[in-house]
Amino acid sequence: MKDYGERIERASESLMNAKYILIGAGAGLSDAAGLKYSGKRFTDRFADFIIKYGMKDLYTSSFYPFETMEEKWAYWARHISLNRFETPVTDLYKKLYQIAKKKNYFVLTTNVEHQFWKAGFQDKRTFATQGDYGYIQCAVGCHDKLYDDEKLVADMLEQTKDCMIPSELVPKCPVCGGEMEVNLRKDQYFVQDEAWCIACNNYNSFIEDLQGKAVVFMELGVGFNTPGIIRYPFEKMTYENSNAALIRINRDYPNGSAENKDKTITFNEDMVEVISAL
Repeated sequence: MKDYGERIERASESLMNAKYILIGAGAGLSDAAGLKYSGKRFTDRFADFIIKYGMKDLYTSSFYPFETMEEKWAYWARHISLNRFETPVTDLYKKLYQIAKKKNYFVLTTNVEHQFWKAGFQDKRTFATQGDYGYIQCAVGCHDKLYDDEKLVADMLEQTKDCMIPSELVPKCPVCGGEMEVNLRKDQYFVQDEAWCIACNNYNSFIEDLQGKAVVFMELGVGFNTPGIIRYPFEKMTYENSNAALIRINRDYPNGSAENKDKTITFNEDMVEVISAL
């Protein structure tokens, strides 16, 4: 990669000349912003769960095979509360908004902590394709409706004892009476409600509008967990548009396709530093 200052200058020029900005945000963005799923942030808040279940971090613990719903929801209440409700908007997301708001922008994100909305990004310009910690759904998707979980989570936290909640707080589907789940895309039962469909349509309309236009694709912290959502489409759209530039900020996977080499400006430096410079 070229000199850091040269890359910053080139990326800044691309942003200045762009008519459109499409932001694609993955887990690396939230990690850089401070929403870390391991380390002190995890051990300080989940000490009792670590002792009882041997949990290692917030990601792997999300797959823990709890024996009871009372244990499962005690964990998830704390996980959701920490990442969705207790954590205020971070400086990195606010700085990103300062860049985006000057242009015709849209955000496509696989992150589920609601940080973009907290930072001021417009609802009609944001698509969280993988769900949101702030909602629960029927575990088998028997109907296409989501339920706000903020009060339920608060009640669960208040009444958690020995890593368990009272049975009466375990949520049940109001339609089929079955189990509920957090609204996260993990299986074929993920609920895409009306708001999700509207956001998807907004995204597709934005993509159509920027065909052939001066556009910057900003890919932030996107790895290879679900590359078909952001990483590969951004590469393809960059390749097909002679007026496009791709800014990729990725500590672990900065390199992209050889075909887009001249259109891509890559950074593996600290994301906070790069966004602040831009």
